[in-house]
Amino acid sequence: MQKRLISAFLLLLLPSPGFAAEPIDPARIVSAATGDWDKNGASDLALLVAPADGSDEDNAIYLYLSNEVGRLTLKSQIPNKVWGTFELYGQAPSITGLSNGSIQITSHNDAIGRERWEQKLTIAFRKSDFVVAGYTYSSYDTLDPNATMQCDFSVLSGKGTRNNKPITARGATVLLKDWSDDIGQKACGAE
Repeated sequence: MQKRLISAFLLLLLPSPGFAAEPIDPARIVSAATGDWDKNGASDLALLVAPADGSDEDNAIYLYLSNEVGRLTLKSQIPNKVWGTFELYGQAPSITGLSNGSIQITSHNDAIGRERWEQKLTIAFRKSDFVVAGYTYSSYDTLDPNATMQCDFSVLSGKGTRNNKPITARGATVLLKDWSDDIGQKACGAE
């Protein structure tokens, strides 16, 4: 598995024929995950890529799928999508492969201000594209112990909970490239 991941990173240095993207500087790859996103039995790859130095954009997501012989192909390149910084402890985002073949993207603020929060997006591969299947958000106020929130809901069905009480939002299929954190914040009542 380690050799395969190293090979995958080396392949990323070359532009993918499906996109007119510049090669990724390996130093900008800040988190990586493997899993079988499209359930074809081959290991796929997800990367979280920091913006270029001096940019005010958020982190990008690169999603690769393997064909039946194991060749990785860039399926989706989504710039300016995941908040977080690596300059300050407590704000570094991450990407993880889940055992069910989904991807989890975590962002959080555990460092600045009195409102601390964590957000998790669960990404699934559906009908040949990546969609946001689930949204989890928690927050607390460092000066007010009663100001806490826990929200977890299925974006696809619109059903979930907020502080252990049922909530209902409009269920929808939202492509990851079209996702805005405002969608989740609104459903959780955390705007």
